[in-house]
Amino acid sequence: MKLLVNKASFVKSWLLAERSTGSRSALTVLTGVKCTAEENSVTLQATDLKTSVRCVANGVEVQTPGEAVFPVKVVGELFKKAPTDTFVIEVDEGKAKIDCGEKNHYKFTTYPVSEFPKLPKSEEGRLFFNISVSELKRLLDEGTFAGSPGEEFPQYLSSGLFQVKDGFVRVVSTDGRRLSLSQATLEGDFEEKQLLLPLNGLKELARIISSAEDDTEVTVKEDDAQVYFIVDNIEFSIRRIESRFPPYEKILSPEKSTWMEVDRSKMIEALERAEIVVRDFSKMVILNLSPGGNMTVKASAPEIGEALEEVPAEIDGDPLKVAFNVKFLLDGMRALHGNIAHMTFNGPNGQMLLSKPGEESFLYVLMPITLPPEGENL
Repeated sequence: MKLLVNKASFVKSWLLAERSTGSRSALTVLTGVKCTAEENSVTLQATDLKTSVRCVANGVEVQTPGEAVFPVKVVGELFKKAPTDTFVIEVDEGKAKIDCGEKNHYKFTTYPVSEFPKLPKSEEGRLFFNISVSELKRLLDEGTFAGSPGEEFPQYLSSGLFQVKDGFVRVVSTDGRRLSLSQATLEGDFEEKQLLLPLNGLKELARIISSAEDDTEVTVKEDDAQVYFIVDNIEFSIRRIESRFPPYEKILSPEKSTWMEVDRSKMIEALERAEIVVRDFSKMVILNLSPGGNMTVKASAPEIGEALEEVPAEIDGDPLKVAFNVKFLLDGMRALHGNIAHMTFNGPNGQMLLSKPGEESFLYVLMPITLPPEGENL
């Protein structure tokens, strides 16, 4: 195999594949990127056995076809730090060299191609749905932040639910204390189906599509083991989780005693200042809602201090004093794509629902903190 490489263009493709390698894997070959050169194109493949990426490399001219598995730790650094704008890669029987002009030469050993696992392909997968990059970005931003990114048990706590139903696709996550839901309208008829994907894989998916144009279409396919996201010349697959997501619809209560609309940015700013006071203490913030008036945001910690702010808001219903984990409340506010936050409350101990005014595209459910008796006077 012999390739003439344009460094700037190729490294962008290389970095995309490099992120999906199994850097902590006991299998050495998983710490490499497989490079397959055909007559007119070069394909890069990488996997950690939970996610896989396959992409067409840019900036490469194939002089001799072939394939090799390049070690990321050494070769990836040489690619990125090559002293010339173009260089030549040549591989012969497991030995490779990089020539950067006439004076700079680097030799290294590649991994056996035969040991690289056969990656899943989407060709025989079933169509799940089609969606634009911009809508998929929003679904991931709004729908996945409420889960636990670690290896939680039961597994649905560290997963995102993808649900196609009634002409919509929903992404839902929960850590048992809160729940986030994002919804988008689908164009076309798609089979009703739902499945679970690990949050870590979805986080990587969000990174991969971040550089794609917003109006680009993403084709999503699935089979019994994988879900495939195909955009431009990139195919990213995530291994499905065999677990059941709880029937979240049953916990969504329409009951409310107090409701409010508030400027999202002003609310975030007030909560961020309150968090400074309590982040190393209780992490609790108290909202005091006065119908027809404004809302106050209060946070206090012994031997540290107190924050008290008044935030303009439109409030209706019953007067209410309610407490929340300030980080969890901030997470919901930051995830909401919009300028105005609509919040409903069901007393000091019932669930809070955060959404966009007049829309059903986003919903965040958060349970309050029970105020101690002394909290009555806070």
